[in-house]
Amino acid sequence: MKRTRVCGLFGIEYPIIQGGMAWVSRAELAAAVSEAGGLGIIGSASMGPEELENQINLARKLTSKPFGVNIPIMSPLSQSSVDICVRMKVPTVFTSAGNPARFTPALKKAGIVVAHVVANVKMAIGAESKGVDAVVCEGFEAGGHDGADMLTTISLTPQVVDAVKVPVISAGGICDARGMVAAFALGAEGVQIGTRFVAVTENNAHPNFKRLIVEAQDTSTIFVGLKHAPVRVLKNRISLALAEAESQCRGDFTVETEGPGRGIKACLEGDVDEGMFNCSQAAGLIKEIKSVKEVIRELVDGYDRIVKNL
Repeated sequence: MKRTRVCGLFGIEYPIIQGGMAWVSRAELAAAVSEAGGLGIIGSASMGPEELENQINLARKLTSKPFGVNIPIMSPLSQSSVDICVRMKVPTVFTSAGNPARFTPALKKAGIVVAHVVANVKMAIGAESKGVDAVVCEGFEAGGHDGADMLTTISLTPQVVDAVKVPVISAGGICDARGMVAAFALGAEGVQIGTRFVAVTENNAHPNFKRLIVEAQDTSTIFVGLKHAPVRVLKNRISLALAEAESQCRGDFTVETEGPGRGIKACLEGDVDEGMFNCSQAAGLIKEIKSVKEVIRELVDGYDRIVKNL
């Protein structure tokens, strides 16, 4: 696999970025991805300040290689998370869910590499104008919170590539080497992968969550919350009930229904009926729980093999 600007920007061997998933993307997973040659990301969305500090310190004990922190800008803890990353000299921060103008200047002043997650071309152009070093264009195939425009990865990626000069990292529905090759063919210089890194051994996701991913098929996810918080999750009792309520324009489902408590029930408690399990449309490609090292090896070897045979 050839090196791209993404490799140089983040100081990594392979242009493979692990998604910053709340409750799952902790130090153990991030360090394992970084050790295997990609860029591991700690997801700060589910962490208070003390826990984030502890996770950064733990990641540094587990790996000497670069890693990053994901910070959702709209989170009430985003300012404290930024302050911690600046003080602790975290090498890379991925921002999302908000205006990158809010934190990019301070992060850049501290020497931190900044990437921002976008869901359409206008957002990508805006992020570049605010000084980010790279953009992650995320199609709505992705698990978790996605753009309300519902642009697919295959249509969004080349349009963003054409619109900006900074490196573009493609995300959403990428779980194997074929998806990675497709993203590079569209002009991306890296990929960000989330769901595939849930179904690995080096994280704290509940066994039920991993099992549901391995058992998933092509139609196992659903896109809900369009009115206020679009999110792609596995189909289960609560997500189907929410979809039904939305179809009837009922107001008896609130943000609390989809909020952090549902994430805890899914990721940590494994409640298959009441948890909201963020999951990519491509989960049907995942047939086995493997180690991070095995996953990245398969991505790299598969990429080289596919490109050679094209």
